[in-house]
Amino acid sequence: MKITRRHLLIGAAGAGLAAGAVAAQKIGWNRRNFTRAGYVETAPQAPPGEASWMNWSGIERATPRQIAFPGSVQALAETITGAKGRIRPVGSGHSFTGLATTEDTLLMLNGLSGLISYDAATGEARFGAGTPLFDVSEILARHGRALDNQPDIDSQTLAGAFATATHGTGNNLTALHNNITAFELVTADGRIREVTAASDPDLFEAGKVSLGALGVFSAYTIRTVPAYRLKRVVTVEDSKAFLSRLEETAEAHRNFEFYYFPHTGLVASIVHDLTDEPATEDDGTDDDDFLQGLMALRDQLGWAPWLRRSIARSEFPRGVVEDRVNESRVLLSTTRPTRFIEMEYHLPRERGAEMVERVMRKLDQRAEIFFPMEYRHIAPDTAWLSPFNAGPRTSIAIHALASERYDYFFTDFEPMYREAGGRPHWGKLHSLGHAELTALYPEFERFLSLRAELDPEGRFLNAHLAKLFGVDFDV
Repeated sequence: MKITRRHLLIGAAGAGLAAGAVAAQKIGWNRRNFTRAGYVETAPQAPPGEASWMNWSGIERATPRQIAFPGSVQALAETITGAKGRIRPVGSGHSFTGLATTEDTLLMLNGLSGLISYDAATGEARFGAGTPLFDVSEILARHGRALDNQPDIDSQTLAGAFATATHGTGNNLTALHNNITAFELVTADGRIREVTAASDPDLFEAGKVSLGALGVFSAYTIRTVPAYRLKRVVTVEDSKAFLSRLEETAEAHRNFEFYYFPHTGLVASIVHDLTDEPATEDDGTDDDDFLQGLMALRDQLGWAPWLRRSIARSEFPRGVVEDRVNESRVLLSTTRPTRFIEMEYHLPRERGAEMVERVMRKLDQRAEIFFPMEYRHIAPDTAWLSPFNAGPRTSIAIHALASERYDYFFTDFEPMYREAGGRPHWGKLHSLGHAELTALYPEFERFLSLRAELDPEGRFLNAHLAKLFGVDFDV
């Protein structure tokens, strides 16, 4: 957006000089340390003979016995059967939960990456499971194809994105896993299985969103669509006016989402629609710089909510701040250099408008919050553990810097999400266990039975999964 950290710093500095009468309150705020206790920026020191790993945000850390990099499906099967202890596959490490964490064998799928085959007649493409989404998009573009939708971050691997039900946004657009037509799965006994809806309907629906608990996926065949161009329009406006036409705005556009900027009363809506217009130049705006500006407002003016809001509303641009045309793969996903922590719940669509107002009010009650809230729509699908089965959902996500406190996610926001019938994103922070998940997912017990059949010794379990599944776990 057309606003930088420098603009907000100048406005905040001027306001601070004009507010000397409350200097004591300001001094108290400025002495505040936002870094959470126990935060460490680097990976843990591994004991001799072991490896070191941490996830993207840094909150999941481990020193596994080994990190394996199989380069073929046969090598993967041999690694699984030969490994001592438990095994967890990991992709890019972008999940915030403990799905991948293990002290035994961590399986990296980098060697199972790239295009395996492409069928021009059907538009289906087969990729190694370790292929990052940005590579998938680039490779498909060479064939004049694209994914029908993308998440706002594309550094995840196919296996990681599918396993956690990663999604983009759009009233009529499903999560990524709904485009799977076949997959190759290596089970705990080393067996290599090719699975389709026709060959094994139950395993197919369970495997599309598996949490990495059924085995290790080595390849996927996915549906693709002809490459398409989108027109992206970003508009900043008053939140009350925007919320009054939230649903009609969502219905009017192919892809719709909005961000709320806490303590400002302002939102930025982002819409994408199909177009034949020629691509336009990148306007050079920097979302990360904008985020730094929001943090600067918090750091300097968090002691005075009225002043913080006033400066933001005077310095923020209004109206259309971005109008661009480009290929879908360029516009739908963005880079996120600032590391953060996230909680995202998927609520029944009919509760979305009501709940987002409650979440926005709660965000404004906590002065330390500056990270924008994200709101999206996702269409339903049939995968057993998909948060979007049995009806469309609204997604509401809150964030904090990776270095800062996030305990209030669980005390202030998660109870609201749960009261509204929300299902948590599998790769983002939540506190739910077996009892709660069984109540939320009609097929949850069927999934657990299938998991126990495929992995009777629990070789693909870890502490996090054991909590979700309600099973004993012995390290």
